Amino acid sequence: MKVGIDTFDCGHGKNNAGMYLNSILKNLPQSKIDGPLDIELFGLESDRDDFEDFISDVSQSSSEMSEEVKVSYFSVELPATPSGVRLWHAFGCNSFFRKQGYDVVIFLGISFLPVKCQIPSVLIVNDLLTSKVEALPFYSRMKLRVSLRNFKKIIVPTQFVKKELKAMHLHSDSVSVVHNGLDHSIFYPRASDSEIVDIKPFAVQKPYFIYVSKMSSPLKRHCELIKAFSEFKARSNLPHRLVLAGGEGSCFEQVQKAALESPFATDIFITGYYPHENYPELYAGAEACIYPSVCESVGMPVIEAMAMGIPVACAKNGGIPEVAGENAIYFDGNSVPEMSSAMEKLSQSDDASVASRKKMAENALSWSARFTWKKTCEDVFAEAKKILSKKR
Repeated sequence: MKVGIDTFDCGHGKNNAGMYLNSILKNLPQSKIDGPLDIELFGLESDRDDFEDFISDVSQSSSEMSEEVKVSYFSVELPATPSGVRLWHAFGCNSFFRKQGYDVVIFLGISFLPVKCQIPSVLIVNDLLTSKVEALPFYSRMKLRVSLRNFKKIIVPTQFVKKELKAMHLHSDSVSVVHNGLDHSIFYPRASDSEIVDIKPFAVQKPYFIYVSKMSSPLKRHCELIKAFSEFKARSNLPHRLVLAGGEGSCFEQVQKAALESPFATDIFITGYYPHENYPELYAGAEACIYPSVCESVGMPVIEAMAMGIPVACAKNGGIPEVAGENAIYFDGNSVPEMSSAMEKLSQSDDASVASRKKMAENALSWSARFTWKKTCEDVFAEAKKILSKKR
């Protein structure tokens, strides 16, 4: 089976789609793939270097795999502009697919899609689409809806996203759930013995709560969390701090203002962008992870925290309950008092509360083990093979 993978929506390998693809490639050597697999990434020449290391790793490990797997990169010559890429997907991609001899094509985002792909195709959707679709101009919205209905298979990370797509009148048989994986070589329990966690330019003294999320939308509920934390501090008089870790998105100024106006501003730390591979040290030192966002298709930081062995409290909204199971304290993401109450539950020091949190964290650790990129990789290519079998 020859599979073409469109990298135009991968943000030089740095956005969510790019990291998803990199995780798939990284785990190919350990995955059980049914039958020979020839994978050809295609995109701009300027993006080649973003995937070369992973291609090289697969090539070096191919001899150890149960089936032959090849990975390569093909540069498409076209204007490196959004309009140039859109025009190519609208008018040139199908002839390119036939010329390359692809059996299946996989797309990793909705920014650049053909209206109709003339060979079997798979779309991987990791975000909630309703708000994105509604924000588009009428013509673009209609074009996207037509494109989505023409895909033989759409892979989503949770049942919640599948229901959302069903509400957009997509046939449920074309949508399959494949959970995102987690890199357990990075996220695993570890001791954090120091009373101070150095997260330059800050040094945060324990205990603290952590929330990992880019400040990209009011629905991430950063401001409400700050209010809840202030209520918790005023009521409990405990020494806890709040660490907000994540990129400075469009809501950064609002969040910063809310933190500065809090009577406990000196206990609130906004880290800004923080390398993903360095998050474990932040999780390891945390008393608990608080995740109030109400706009998540998955909420991977919840699983990351669970895999680190720390307790979690999160909003019972979106796809979060599906990935967290019964291993978290839930609250209404629109309720400041409920958030504040969850913080109290996570900070109580009586023996029964401490034992309950320990048990919850242990169960969560076991639960998080089911999320692996190896399984995600195997399931994605199994779904691709299914649509090829139906064609035949």
